[in-house]
Amino acid sequence: MTQYRACAPILVRDVRVFDATSPSDPAGTGLIGPTSVLIQDRRIAAIGVKDRPGGVVVIEGGGRVLMPGLTDAHVHLFGSSATQAELIAGSTGTIHYTALAEAGRMLMRGFTAVRDMAGDVAPLRQVLDAGMFPGPRIYPSQAAISQTSGHGDFSFVHEDATAFSCGLHPRAEQIGFMRVADGRDQVLAAVREQLKRGASQIKVMAGGGVSSAYDPLDVLQYTPDELRAAVEAAADWGTYVAAHVYNDEGIRRAIAAGIKSIEHGHLAAGPDTVRLMAQQGVWLSTQPFLEDDHEYANPEKSAKNKQVCDGVANTFAWARETGTKIAFGTDLLLEPDKADRQNEMFTRLSTEFGFSPTEALRIATSGNADLFRLSGERDPYKAGRLGEITEGAWADVLLVEGDPTQDLTVLSDPDKNLAVIIKDGRIYKNLLG
Repeated sequence: MTQYRACAPILVRDVRVFDATSPSDPAGTGLIGPTSVLIQDRRIAAIGVKDRPGGVVVIEGGGRVLMPGLTDAHVHLFGSSATQAELIAGSTGTIHYTALAEAGRMLMRGFTAVRDMAGDVAPLRQVLDAGMFPGPRIYPSQAAISQTSGHGDFSFVHEDATAFSCGLHPRAEQIGFMRVADGRDQVLAAVREQLKRGASQIKVMAGGGVSSAYDPLDVLQYTPDELRAAVEAAADWGTYVAAHVYNDEGIRRAIAAGIKSIEHGHLAAGPDTVRLMAQQGVWLSTQPFLEDDHEYANPEKSAKNKQVCDGVANTFAWARETGTKIAFGTDLLLEPDKADRQNEMFTRLSTEFGFSPTEALRIATSGNADLFRLSGERDPYKAGRLGEITEGAWADVLLVEGDPTQDLTVLSDPDKNLAVIIKDGRIYKNLLG
């Protein structure tokens, strides 16, 4: 793999800094400055620089807001850049190229780090980290792990279960999008397989889903012993398990098994289940869905989608009430023409679901970064800190037209309002010259 080539130091002058870790000032903005920020050797080298060091690239901020790059805790770079038909019937090479293209678009939307929750993206992470193509940092889960008939079983109904099929696997497994595994031994093998392939955390399916064919939303997936097997295998590698699950009993089963991140959770029965997450230190990695974010021709899937979306407001309200740790993600999937809703979905935290702009900014920057760090020794970016503008942190920053601490919607139009995008100390966009 080509080694990353260092870039010239960058001095961003005359900016107001939202570092995502400091308490809000009396005006409630959380902004520091005006000040100057020096970027060197891929990190934030200094804040409050008064002199102009030699050999630096200077960006005149003109009083704009400098903030950490946005992060998304639940993306599918393979899945958001292709339809289901393209994933199942298309060329494997095309799938990889479209994911690479979507990674570039995601960075241009201001997302400098993401957690990918199903797909063979570890090789993509390597080329992006080497600076060979534009794209965000990636925390790969590799293939999501599912039981037979679960949310990750994309086989045809007439096909034998993988356990009975002499090693034949459906297309979703062949391309590394899913792995069907039944019983403790297969679950152990599936987890270890993803870790071997570069996973920084593990994703399992612990309840019914919307886009899958065989599983109503109320069903439980994986026995307690199977879930514990996944947790044990991940813990042996110093990392954690995240679980796709909507329904209340599935959430509780996942928590009891030692799972650290609940993906979705929109059908929790009430605040007591969400409070249990807070008590056990479990993250709620949830999404601000509206019904038209996903469209389904199948009326049963459409009804499931509505049921999930009807639970969004309660989920957020209970999490805030109970002090549960919230991560922001989008989970846009199988509709490439909707991938650019990522920014709009983020701004809904403020416009639709009751968070102040600064609360939302912290969730999608330093907050998500705290979740990402649960990967421990498997964290590919553990040499620095993400989601903040502090000395020594990774230099992933956005220079914004307008003040997102007062009006989060300025981030809904990244083409217009992201004047500068810097990731890993490299300028990927600069409208200021």
